[in-house]
Formats: sequence, structure tokens, C-alpha cells
Amino acid sequence: MKLQRKNRLRATALGVIAVSSALALTACGSDNNSGGGSTGGSGDKTTGAASNVKCDGAKGQLLASGSSAQKNAMDLWVKNYMAACKDAQINYKSSSSGEGIVAFTQGTVGFAGSDSPLNAQQVEDSKKVCTGGGQGINLPMVGGPIAIGFHVEGVDNLVLDASTLAKIFNGKITKWNDEAIAKLNPSAKLPDLAIQAFHRSEDSGTTENLTKYLSATAKADWSYAPAKKWAAPGGQAASGSAGVAAQVKQTNGAIGYFELSYASSQSIKTVDINTGASAPVKASSANASTAIAAAKIAGTGKDLALKLDYTTKADNAYPIVLVTYEVVCDKGNKPATLGTVKSFLSYAAGADGQKLLTDASYAPIPAEINSKVVSTINELQ
Repeated sequence: MKLQRKNRLRATALGVIAVSSALALTACGSDNNSGGGSTGGSGDKTTGAASNVKCDGAKGQLLASGSSAQKNAMDLWVKNYMAACKDAQINYKSSSSGEGIVAFTQGTVGFAGSDSPLNAQQVEDSKKVCTGGGQGINLPMVGGPIAIGFHVEGVDNLVLDASTLAKIFNGKITKWNDEAIAKLNPSAKLPDLAIQAFHRSEDSGTTENLTKYLSATAKADWSYAPAKKWAAPGGQAASGSAGVAAQVKQTNGAIGYFELSYASSQSIKTVDINTGASAPVKASSANASTAIAAAKIAGTGKDLALKLDYTTKADNAYPIVLVTYEVVCDKGNKPATLGTVKSFLSYAAGADGQKLLTDASYAPIPAEINSKVVSTINELQ
């Protein structure tokens, strides 16, 4: 682990990115999100580099940090963007949504990644760093399902509903052959095995989105308010989505939550959700897109925060979704990095950037919403 951290620091210092599109997906299981892993580089030529990126005004180093949920997407974006824009260097520190927002409101990063939109206090705090009357706004950039990953030897397919999930994650269901699980999985050979539930140790937008789902759909079984900090008793904590995924991967009897890209890259089985639709819904990019397409813009002005419907019963709509926002100043961005912020985010929100998301197990932002994101990026000051 020490050697990995030294290598990571050396790579950041040299400004070299050594992540190919394949490795971005397969190496995430060993990434220590809490350790400050960053994405950055010198822009070596790579296959599939952005073809329509506009590099005007893009120069120097741009620091950003936050959500580990979007790390795999950010790896791809940074690699391809810097292959096209040789004068710019993007360093994205994958930590957590909470840490990213703190860095943004302290003025140490050009933008932050967050799985939850800014709250009222965070908007107020942002006014200290967004000069000239500006404030932080939310730009939805990455969508995707929060997969419920499980590892139960001998069980390949598993269906759960909101009530059962709530009871598992708050410690009320403790064995895999519990009657509630068996009723949802009549053909499965469920073992008399203890459930080991894993959750995030640090403030996390992924946690907040999962608990929003449980609060909306399992009120009788989940009494905890949605929050970035895990509040339910029991379970075991792990750092970052990568840490939770690693624990589920190696532990028989485990269950946890993380973005689908982590499950896909490590061949972790995922739960189908019984929502009341005609059939249980699989965690997939397409099914997440169906759910996100029904979202409404809840922000005002240039803020594009979305309101998601976690209670959907529509066919093929996977309800446990998140949207990762890039948080920027609507005006009052630092002049030294404004050109790079606009150039990079324009690429990520554009056709080239969004096209990468499905192959990386994410979901592109629906076109109607995404067009507003692109227009807002162009208007940043």
C-alpha cells in the first residue's frame, strides 16, 4: 500500500496519466478513494481521444476533487481531454462528495464533483469564493445506478425490495435464508449464513442517494433521514466506493452499495429490485437512464439540480440512481482557470464525453437536461 501511494504521488508530481480506457475500468477495485487518488497527466496520445474538444483558453493546471462515484468516468474524460489539449493539465482527486464541496467552498479547487446538489448553507458558503456576486451551481454531468452488490456462494441471482433492503442495512434481517428474502427468491438455495452489510465510512453522496431511496420507499422500516453520513446501526464501514466493493468481492455473505462501474469491473453480482413493476429491474445504464429521464429540474436560475423520483414503478426504471454534479461558480470563477474549466466541462457534457458513459457502466444525462448544461457552461464567468 505504501508503494502504491508513493507511485501515485510520483505520477501526480510528474503530471503523467497512465490509465488507459481499459485500465480505468479494471483497476478501480485497487484504488483507495480516501487516499486521495488523483487523475492527471501530460496529454499523451491515446486511442479514442476527443475529436471535437475546443481548447481555446485551456492552459495550466486545474485542480478538482470530490465524488468517487464518477472517478471511472473522470479518468476517461481527463485522459482523452488532455490528449487533445496539450497545454492543460487536469488533476481530479477522487475522495468523496463531502470533501469535494469543502474544497470548493474553501476555494482550493476549480470545480468539485458531488453526488448531491449543494444545500442552502453550502450555497451561502460558496459566495465567499465566487466573487462579484456569484455563487456555486450544480451541473448534472454523470448519471447511473447505485448497484446493490452481493456475494453469497451458490446464489447467482437475487431479488430484493425496498423493505427488505432497509431491514438488511439496519440490521433487522441478519441471515441470508430469512423468510423475507426467501419469499422474494423462491427458486434460490439461500444458505444459513450471516449477512455482512458494508457501508461508506466517510460522508458520501452515494450514501445520501441510497438513503433517499430507502426513506421514500420503506418508511415503515427505515427511520433515518437521508444524509451523506451513514446513520443506521450495525454493518461495517469501508472507505470509498472502491473500498466497499473490495469488501463485498472478498467476503462470502456480504452486501454493499456502490456505482455499477465498480460491480462491472470486478464481476460482482448485483441485486434486481422489485419496485412493483411488471418484473424486477436490473441495475443497468439503460434502466438508470429510464429513471433519470423522468427527473425534474429543481434548481433556479443557472442552477440545474434535479429532483429524482425514487418511488417509480415504471417498467425498466431502476430506482436507486444518482446524478453526479460538477459544482462551479456561475460567475466569479478564478480567471487563471476559468478557460480550462469551461473547455473541460464542455467536453465532458458534449457528445464525445457523454458517449463514453454507457460503456463505462454509467448513464448519459438525458438530452433535454444536457442541452441546458452545455448552455450554462458556455455562460460561466
